[in-house]
Amino acid sequence: MVQDPTMTGDVSAMSFEDALRELETIVQQLERGQIKLDEAIGAYERGTLLKRHCEAKLAEARMKVEKIVLSPDGAVNVEPAKIG
Repeated sequence: MVQDPTMTGDVSAMSFEDALRELETIVQQLERGQIKLDEAIGAYERGTLLKRHCEAKLAEARMKVEKIVLSPDGAVNVEPAKIG
């Protein structure tokens, strides 16, 4: 039985890993043609939301990592991240 690719639930509350896992499932089902056209449209819409959510989570993580800076003396400092 094919899992419903248009799973309900608040995407914004999902962890990066859960969103990515669901997105991968949707992509696989679409590639295999395992779902009907109407379901495929819904799955594509949900996939778009999941993709945006994953991109936002990655950007957030990148900002946090960029705040961690190693000074010349080897000390780890936290600085504001540069945008862009």
